[in-house]
Amino acid sequence: MSALRVRSSRRLLRQLLSTAAMNRRYTLDVAAPLLRTQSYVDGRWVSAASDFPVVDPCTGQEIVRVSNCGPGDARTAVVAAYEAFQSWKQTTAKVRSQLLRRWFDLLVLHQEDLAKLITFECPLTGEVLSGEVLSGEVLPGEVLSGEVLPGEVLRVRSSRVRSSRVRSSRGKPMREAVGEILYSASFLEWFSEEARRVEGDIIASPFKDRKILFLKQPVGVATIITPWNFPSAMITRKVGAALAAGCTVVVKPAEDTPLSALALAELAEQAGIPPGVFNVVPCSRENTPTVGEVLCTDPLVAKISFTGSTATGKLLLKMAADTVKKASMELGGHAPFIVFDSADVDKAVGGAMASKFRNSGQTCVCSNRFLVQSSIHDRFVEKLHKAMEAELRMGHGSEPDTTQGPLINSRAAEKVALQISDAVSQGAKVLTGGRRLEGSFVEPTLLTDVTTNMLCMKEETFGPLVPVVRFNTEDEAVAIANASNMGLAGYFFSQDVRQIWRVAEALEVGMVGINEGLLSTPEALFGGIKQSGLGAEGSKYGINEYLEVKYVCFGGLAP
Repeated sequence: MSALRVRSSRRLLRQLLSTAAMNRRYTLDVAAPLLRTQSYVDGRWVSAASDFPVVDPCTGQEIVRVSNCGPGDARTAVVAAYEAFQSWKQTTAKVRSQLLRRWFDLLVLHQEDLAKLITFECPLTGEVLSGEVLSGEVLPGEVLSGEVLPGEVLRVRSSRVRSSRVRSSRGKPMREAVGEILYSASFLEWFSEEARRVEGDIIASPFKDRKILFLKQPVGVATIITPWNFPSAMITRKVGAALAAGCTVVVKPAEDTPLSALALAELAEQAGIPPGVFNVVPCSRENTPTVGEVLCTDPLVAKISFTGSTATGKLLLKMAADTVKKASMELGGHAPFIVFDSADVDKAVGGAMASKFRNSGQTCVCSNRFLVQSSIHDRFVEKLHKAMEAELRMGHGSEPDTTQGPLINSRAAEKVALQISDAVSQGAKVLTGGRRLEGSFVEPTLLTDVTTNMLCMKEETFGPLVPVVRFNTEDEAVAIANASNMGLAGYFFSQDVRQIWRVAEALEVGMVGINEGLLSTPEALFGGIKQSGLGAEGSKYGINEYLEVKYVCFGGLAP
């Protein structure tokens, strides 16, 4: 049997397995206290004047209604946060540290239930775009928000939730969802420790009769606007730092993923976080502009922190400018992945698999542009092709072997399909994948003979596409890598120490992975340059985004 027929048979088998998996029955069994559908403001669960449906985008079927906060509700939350700030900022660093640690412990304790929420709330990739939701039936008095494809029936009994007849392409794989919860918890642990390391300075004065001091103080109320892709971790990375610094927060989660945010609020309350310190205001897509405007313009708000698209970040910055708010922006990326001829090719392939296909390519730090030096190009491509065929499996998130799921919605799948067709029309070759499947599934795709004028080299993909460009010299690779207005992350593989230092310094990005495809950890800085954002998250520097430095001159002292 030819190699081509073997590969085609394997591909068909994977597709059949995926179809079978999506037609099995799956169960969502989550502790009732973690399933919340009301907003959380000033330590109370509050229903808004209206609610918004969680519906299936294909059928319009409604599964539940979640509190649809409007600008008035957002304003109430801001006032609650401002009033709570007056006392929270006076709490000792030790107390804040202890409360964050309790919150961390509760996330770890409930990691399985929280992961199940993510699996049913998010797409398999672990990241959710707008417009996809859970469809089914709910028994009286119980509610659940989530996402499935047509034909799913959801039933709720007593304090447990179970779903049957799942035919969904939904669900971040449980192992990835658990990983996100532990990653999410790790930021609370890290900032519980950093809370006790906020230190000012005493500066040597040029004058004998005065002392010069620098004090670090919390900025005030921070509004936190988070995306769909990591519905838990994107909150704790921001909120952990804010609360550790002594700030209070109002969180607006993505309209697609309110459950994870509300579950965090439930556990924050259990941990003893005081009322008004942590507030959550979910809202529909229609209400998002007016709610966002309040969170970015209200005079009581001192700081905004946003993760999302560059275009949206620019709009928020414009709104915040009138009141000159402090701002952190973690925006889009278009990461290069460079393989030099001195690289260990096997390690480079492993790094490419980790960097590209985590969450089906839907993370802001995913590698998008693969640049491989000519002398090892064919060897790298062959090994990567084999790894993709052997390791990637599409299916439902509840299946233990699933590694790849759907993109969040049809628009996301169409974007990847367009990039593939554009590349092929200009001479690129498809080595594996290349097709959009049922729903929003797109086959993991490997392209060669790619040129820099193709769409996939010009715009972020957010999907499982690997376009490989051949290059000849180091300068050529660096020039291609830097030919973007984005500058979040970049990766390269090399065993030449002198080259490593040259390229690490030359890449115009905020984060560099050298012989490594995964970067994120609470201990390390996360942030970009150019139009990829402002400020930093995580690390010892992340807490500074929520602090002001005050200069105190203490005079009148006798020599």
